[in-house]
Amino acid sequence: MFELNEPQRMVEQVFRQFAEKELLPRVERLESGEELPYDLMRRMTRDLMGGDRISKALHRQADRMETGSSEDGRPAGREKGRRGEMDDPMIFSLIAKELSRVSPGFTMSWGVSVGLCGAGILNKGTPDQIRRYAAPVMSMERIGAWALTEPEAGSDAFGSMKTTARPDGDDYVISGSKTFITNAPHADVFLVYAKLDRGRPPAERPVHGFIVERTMPGLSTGRPFVKMGMKDSPTGEVFLDEVRVPKENLLGGREDRSMRDEAKESLGTERSGMAPMCLGIVERCYELSLGYARQRRQFGRPIAEYQAIQLKLADMYIRLQNVWNIVYRLAWMTRNDKRDMAYFCATKVYCARAAVQTALDAIQIHGGYGYMQEYHVEKLMRDAKLLEIGAGTSDINALTTARLELGLAPS
Repeated sequence: MFELNEPQRMVEQVFRQFAEKELLPRVERLESGEELPYDLMRRMTRDLMGGDRISKALHRQADRMETGSSEDGRPAGREKGRRGEMDDPMIFSLIAKELSRVSPGFTMSWGVSVGLCGAGILNKGTPDQIRRYAAPVMSMERIGAWALTEPEAGSDAFGSMKTTARPDGDDYVISGSKTFITNAPHADVFLVYAKLDRGRPPAERPVHGFIVERTMPGLSTGRPFVKMGMKDSPTGEVFLDEVRVPKENLLGGREDRSMRDEAKESLGTERSGMAPMCLGIVERCYELSLGYARQRRQFGRPIAEYQAIQLKLADMYIRLQNVWNIVYRLAWMTRNDKRDMAYFCATKVYCARAAVQTALDAIQIHGGYGYMQEYHVEKLMRDAKLLEIGAGTSDINALTTARLELGLAPS
């Protein structure tokens, strides 16, 4: 459980080479907005992950769901993920880790498109929704966005949600707005959460997911936000002005089941999915700091010989090993279909704090050079901070952990 097998090591090596040779030279252009990340994501998916095979496998899964039989003749259930070796959750953790060593923002955009939008439709959608939307999003033919957060509903995403979907004939009419939405300025497919309005008071309206396409009249997006970090991950607002969405685009196709629990499950996935990103930041910052401490000389000797530097490196190493162990355990939990929301929230808090502190320590060890854009730790610090804010702030996740453990909140 606590060491990589041979296929996993191969994936780690392949994606490290890709990140260093293909992604790193583009970081400056990606951060400035001169280049968008999506063409490189498509090439990565096509060349390293078998995009065509992913799409065909999802079409076969949708066919089996309709016929009610699997390839071996047994009743077919909903299969999570893709088929074969790529079903290993540790594989995706390693991909996220390796990409995040170079560009956590690139990882964020890819992970939201594939992991939240695409996998959200795959895990809860109808066979037709899987064919039309999950398959092209997860093979990166189309870009996905996951739209939950609203201007006045951040941490209270469900209670304060104002976006509504009103049934009207064969359509739903959706009105409202979303903000801080990854990929919003360029996404093709939006998984939008809204309260179903059938005349009940707002507090009693069920939350449902709706698959909305950019081409639908009434949907518009704002310009990409100018941010402190994650600049290579386009983020923006989504405006829904009486957008008519066909009833077949209701996620799962059933009004009798609220998607509030599904959205919360996706939040758990988002929180646990941040651990590999944190691992990439911690690992890269530690390695860069170790190398710099050995070669940087002050007062006639390497700074690695000073106890102040040694103590910082020791703390970084401790965090690195702890985050590695968390990533291993989360992969094991996913593989064995074990869910523990308190653990997901707690690991998000620890890993995000570890990433931020390790990046700060790396800058301190590098001194004035660490503050310069030329040295990679500067970018990793800026990107790391979002991990304490996104998917629920560290404070909210810590409080949720305590409330779940005390029995004061539903698990």
